[in-house]
Amino acid sequence: MLLKYFYDKKLAHASYMVGCQRAKVAVIVDPGRDIEPYLAAAKQEGVTITAVAETHIHADYVSGAREMADRIGAKLYLSDEGPAEWKYQYASQYDHQLLHDGDSFLIGNIKFDVLHTPGHTPESISFLLTDQGGGADKPMGIFTGDFVFVGSIGRPDLLEQAAGLANTAEPGARDLFKSAERFKTLPEYLQVWPAHGAGSACGKGLGAIPSSTVGYEKRFNPALQFTDENVFVQYILDEQPEAPKYFAVMKRVNKEGPAIIGADSNVSYLDTAKIQSAIADGTVIDTVASDIYREKHVAGTVNIPTGMLAAWAGWLVDYSKPVYLITENGDADNREVAEAIMVLQKIGIDKITGLFQRDALIDDELVSQSYPTDTPENLAPTIESGQVKLIDVRSDSEWQSGHIAKAEHRFLGRLPDNVDDLPQDKPIVVQCQSGARSSIAASVLQAEGYQVINMTGGYTKWVDSGLEVVQDDQADCEASCHV
Repeated sequence: MLLKYFYDKKLAHASYMVGCQRAKVAVIVDPGRDIEPYLAAAKQEGVTITAVAETHIHADYVSGAREMADRIGAKLYLSDEGPAEWKYQYASQYDHQLLHDGDSFLIGNIKFDVLHTPGHTPESISFLLTDQGGGADKPMGIFTGDFVFVGSIGRPDLLEQAAGLANTAEPGARDLFKSAERFKTLPEYLQVWPAHGAGSACGKGLGAIPSSTVGYEKRFNPALQFTDENVFVQYILDEQPEAPKYFAVMKRVNKEGPAIIGADSNVSYLDTAKIQSAIADGTVIDTVASDIYREKHVAGTVNIPTGMLAAWAGWLVDYSKPVYLITENGDADNREVAEAIMVLQKIGIDKITGLFQRDALIDDELVSQSYPTDTPENLAPTIESGQVKLIDVRSDSEWQSGHIAKAEHRFLGRLPDNVDDLPQDKPIVVQCQSGARSSIAASVLQAEGYQVINMTGGYTKWVDSGLEVVQDDQADCEASCHV
């Protein structure tokens, strides 16, 4: 048997290739949208990918299941559990098998047994893996998807928080408790292979190691220590990370079926004369490093450096409008450019209409705007006197752990929808923990016509400078913060 692990650091997403080396066939469990790594691995290992198995309809990235079915004819093994509104709508277009609790299927001599494990989502299933080709008659591990992680379990509130389905969080939490109780009955030697690692918003406190065992999780996973259902429900719904608003888009896209992107990008560079119409038409993202952007950029653009696209583009981009990228390299086939395009496609931003080359924009004198930065020490007197308006764009948990007294909390992810009441007659100082997220926020606000100053070093530098901070309890924050 072959078991190969794939991990997308930007999305904290794990997927797996399980191959039967005797039959020379393989299945991909919970594939990401970029299927090229799977195809390359299959070629290297001498197996043919004949199937895809999904644990649930994902909310945090675009699934590669349809891409693989369409491009290489992979059979789809998909959940048929849960209510009618959470069924795969595209499955009938391809060879597929809909799965229920107790079902099983074979990939060569490898057996997959299906467990319905609802809670994170109603349709969520897990796969017990038995290597029958190796002579085993008992499973060796379980693919848990977003059900059980290393050190955590999947959050049950995404349908309510991200997809807008009212009154689903608590029932989901109660389903999750029952699924967790079922998990505890599994053999302790079973390996646990989850679909996410540390940094994912699909749960809280996920561990960074790639796998675990049932026995280890039963002993050390905080979410598996509860025997009282009501206490568990309170625990699992409390202090979950902010659910990115694009999760609602991902649930819909993965249910209806993502567009097929193919092996090659069709995005090309545009003439610089089209930059103003692009800004008016949609969102123009300059992917250059923030320190370069602040010194000189095209007015009306938003700065999200390439390395931060996965974390923030889904929050800040209007999915209904075209998206354009400004890049440093002028070759659409350049690896960094191709990676930026793929990162956006992985989170469902498919309306990438064109590219602009930064040097060409500079040559045509279209890169002329800048914004200032300043230190906490220099800014403190102007903040105290009210000469400037300070906004803190960090997360809720960061804000609650301590913030600058005169700051107003406006989380970066929701900033584009939360700017209309900011003052136009004074500069807006933006601050995060270190200065990286606030540089994105500065570009968002400047594109909306505000005067901006980015606080260098952010909250960390403010504290290190011995300047005053305060703490608010959660109730105060919810009453006064613009989140």
